Amino acid sequence: MTEKEAASRMKHLAAEITKNSRLYYDLDSPVISDYDYDMMFRELKELEGKYPSLADPNSPTKRVGGEAATGFEPVTHTVPLGSLSDVFDFDEVRAFVGRTKAFDAECSYSVECKIDGLSVALRYENGVFVRGATRGDGRVGENVTENLRTVRSIPLTLNTEKLNGMDTSVVEVRGEVYMPHSSFERLNAEREKRGEALFANPRNAAAGTLRQLDPKVCASRGLDIFVFNYQTGTLDFKEHDESLLALEKLGFRIIPYLKVVKTADEVVAQIEEIGKMRGTLPFDIDGVVIKVNDLALRRTIGENSATPKWAVAYKFPPEEKETRLTDIVIQVGRTGILTPNAVLEPVKLAGTTVSRATLHNLDFIRERDIMIGDTVVLRKAGDIIPEVVRAVPEKRDGTQVPFEMPERCPSCGEPVELDEESEGSAYYCTNADCPAQIMRNLIHFASKGAMDIDGLGPALLEKLHENGLVKSIADIYSLTAEELAGLERMGEKSAAKLISSIEKSKSAGLARLLSALGIRQVGDKAAAVIAARFGDIEELFTATPEMLCEIDDVGAITAENIVSFFSHPQTRRMIDRLKDAGVVMTAEKAASGDDRFAGMTFVLTGTLPDMTRDEASALITSHGGKVTGSVSKKTSYVVAGAEAGSKLAKAESLGVPVIDEAELLRMTGV
Repeated sequence: MTEKEAASRMKHLAAEITKNSRLYYDLDSPVISDYDYDMMFRELKELEGKYPSLADPNSPTKRVGGEAATGFEPVTHTVPLGSLSDVFDFDEVRAFVGRTKAFDAECSYSVECKIDGLSVALRYENGVFVRGATRGDGRVGENVTENLRTVRSIPLTLNTEKLNGMDTSVVEVRGEVYMPHSSFERLNAEREKRGEALFANPRNAAAGTLRQLDPKVCASRGLDIFVFNYQTGTLDFKEHDESLLALEKLGFRIIPYLKVVKTADEVVAQIEEIGKMRGTLPFDIDGVVIKVNDLALRRTIGENSATPKWAVAYKFPPEEKETRLTDIVIQVGRTGILTPNAVLEPVKLAGTTVSRATLHNLDFIRERDIMIGDTVVLRKAGDIIPEVVRAVPEKRDGTQVPFEMPERCPSCGEPVELDEESEGSAYYCTNADCPAQIMRNLIHFASKGAMDIDGLGPALLEKLHENGLVKSIADIYSLTAEELAGLERMGEKSAAKLISSIEKSKSAGLARLLSALGIRQVGDKAAAVIAARFGDIEELFTATPEMLCEIDDVGAITAENIVSFFSHPQTRRMIDRLKDAGVVMTAEKAASGDDRFAGMTFVLTGTLPDMTRDEASALITSHGGKVTGSVSKKTSYVVAGAEAGSKLAKAESLGVPVIDEAELLRMTGV
């Protein structure tokens, strides 16, 4: 085959694959078999490998993902990707209609679904997809073009001939990337099998997927998109719905269930209609968008400082459903706290099936008069975390049973005591060697936010525990490659890799170690300031509550918990074993040994190019500085990275100095 013949064949195959992909994925009307499609795809991929100079960067083979990126380039949006003002009831909707009708009594409105995903801008030049970017802060986003190429419903080339000679040399649109329920359920099922943390909801999963550095990961997760706005370009339209119909002809999947109406009553009726469909849709929506349809009138109505005056987003109240609470079971946390959890008859809620919900503590149950066997009202807080709102006592039939906290731990059988500091609501297991606590302590100790032992996840820890290889935290550092290699599905290479990861964790430093030990109320921030103050774990064995309370972010209760933890003989034995294994027990000091940030407060926001937030926090605290989570006039510096949000805006409004990672490193002399 000559190069000319190869080029012709590749062009033909690309066109056929694109056409049949659209028939299959977008229109649900396939006309060829999966086998024939796969054979065309394979042939095109082979030709691209043989003639790389002829390969089109927008080839449909790119949808399976290219090489992993090292980071995302910033993109300044041609037209800012703004947000909308929210309204929460129909009175506010009618007020919006009244305000806009004042400009034109004949004004009409586009009413459309508000997809719960993340906004992107897609740019096409001469009909070819050239760039895709996340919303970011609305002005600057991230270049995620290679990941967006893997989303099958994004056309890589436009059907420009469908617009009858209109100028399509530049077309820029805005859409919402989302994860369909089917993809979300499949992804979480796969993660559960691998012992990985589950995504909270489809939106979080979509956001995490789109920012994967490896496009192959993005390609495997089944993202989709709806385009909802023509942003800018060489096309010209008079009305919003007209522009969307044109975009549909070009090959975009446009926002569904759009309807143009004229009166406030019609707007409200369409919101109610979409609301009825919410539970049956194969994707999540969190509201309805109402926009003035006339594009020229939009310009007349104008904008607020951050949002348009010609559009609002009606936000649905949290979806509530009734189900039966069949039992209340106790979960023992890694700090020994007993948490009651509701076992529910499975119910579909806000896009996912819910069968469990936390009941927090005994006071929560009593305040809501919840009994085992009750019909209860369930909702998701922020459409993420399932919660029991209330019981429905009028549906009781006499079989309901009041709940009482157990006198003994359901995991180990040892006595349960009331935590006096919890004002009568929290109970905890008194046995430090309780199996439930040990397992959760192990998982926490090895997790990314603690000692970060790569490869030592919950599933493997369970297996090690079952086989008697790991019964305490210190046992992790006694593991050998031979012991690991003897486990099912653990070969020599995997065992050696894990041993290397365990060895690496020994140098994590005192702050991470304190956080990893699971001391009650000692999280990352408290661990960092305690490590910076004491410098060596041995100092904590003799620390008094008064000494600890002198540290910012350490209160009286936390201080008592620390003193109590280090007073137990088993803590002494564990620390000695960790020390003998070579685990670093001291705080990392700055190279210069100075406290140049003493008295300064820093806030971290966004994604830094080369450091994690933990690493940046450790760098600041090792130089005497303090890291907090909120911006105030007392903040010394805000360290901002990519996709910095409200904290950056607040810093700018208060006049707080904003620096980047490079400036932070310069200030520390690194």
